[in-house]
Amino acid sequence: MSTVGKPIKSKAAVLYGFNQPLKIEEIEVAPPKAFEIRIKIFASGIAETDDLALSDDMASLNFPVILGSEGAGIVESIGEGVTKVKPGDHVIALCGPMCMKCKSCLHEDSNFCVNNDVGKNKGLMLDKTTRFSINGKQIHNFMSCSTFTEYTCVDEFACVKIDPKANLDEVSLIGYGFSSGYGTVLNTAKVKPGTTCVVFGLGAIGMSAVMGCKVAGASRIIGVDINPTKFSRAKELGCTDCLNPNDSDKPIHEVIVEMTEGGADYGFECIGKVDVMESMILSTQCSYGSANIIGVPKSTDRLVVDVMWLLTGRSLQGAFLGDFKAPLQFPGLVQDAIHAKKFDLSKLVTCKLPFEKINEGFDLMRQGKCIRTVLIMDK
Repeated sequence: MSTVGKPIKSKAAVLYGFNQPLKIEEIEVAPPKAFEIRIKIFASGIAETDDLALSDDMASLNFPVILGSEGAGIVESIGEGVTKVKPGDHVIALCGPMCMKCKSCLHEDSNFCVNNDVGKNKGLMLDKTTRFSINGKQIHNFMSCSTFTEYTCVDEFACVKIDPKANLDEVSLIGYGFSSGYGTVLNTAKVKPGTTCVVFGLGAIGMSAVMGCKVAGASRIIGVDINPTKFSRAKELGCTDCLNPNDSDKPIHEVIVEMTEGGADYGFECIGKVDVMESMILSTQCSYGSANIIGVPKSTDRLVVDVMWLLTGRSLQGAFLGDFKAPLQFPGLVQDAIHAKKFDLSKLVTCKLPFEKINEGFDLMRQGKCIRTVLIMDK
């Protein structure tokens, strides 16, 4: 029986308050309105941003809410006026959607659309409502996509069509973690061949940055993490050296400056901790090093920068989703993965869990027992 134009019952992981476990509930997902798309989610990665939202680090978050910022699935139905996709298309949900009409979207160096919900956390669609409800009460969405649910409904600008040959379990990571690390290396820092890079934090974003450094042709890639169990995978993906700050009596940036004879050409912080950001900056060459922040810190954290770190010639920059213009470039990333074989996303997916074990997935991430856990929805 067709579900087009009708509400759909869906299992979803609902968050009712900060520092609470997610609760699997049966919710109702209303049919898409004009310029909206309803998607059957097949795979959703557990990302760092979702964990920030679970704690009290997103003070403006509205409850109840369905998290999930990294997912892929198949279009179930579309609303009036939708032209970018049709039912049956394979798509990646976008936590950083782009309208491609505003000043930011049209700027060649920007991908941060003024219409996305990042940082605002209103949890509503463009028409200021939501398609999620439980027992008649509305449930907020998250970062325009909400992928911790069997069915989600998004505005047309919040998904992108991809090659149906792609493994949804793997390419779901392109929606957030992979693009953030890989893109910052290639698009933001523009790493040059033969250079030295240092990557702080070897989770999914950091490993993706390592993969980017390798693709860019870096001759030396130094991975830094306090969890040495990640080192073998990091070296498999391209790291030439791996360092554990706890193994040295010196500050880790001093160790890196010594081993690189002055500092790395490029540095990447992939954790979201301001003390690590400081170490990353100081580990780069003082007169021409490029320091790049990818990790998202707590909303109350502040990075204090000694201006002399920059006046000597260093550059410091950040990036959102690796500076990829997702609607235009994510399909190409999928092609690079499945046809050109530029990178192997399967190396990042170290754990797959059924959707019902979502809280266990968060525990694995916090304990450093995975690179990326992907939740598999019932097919």
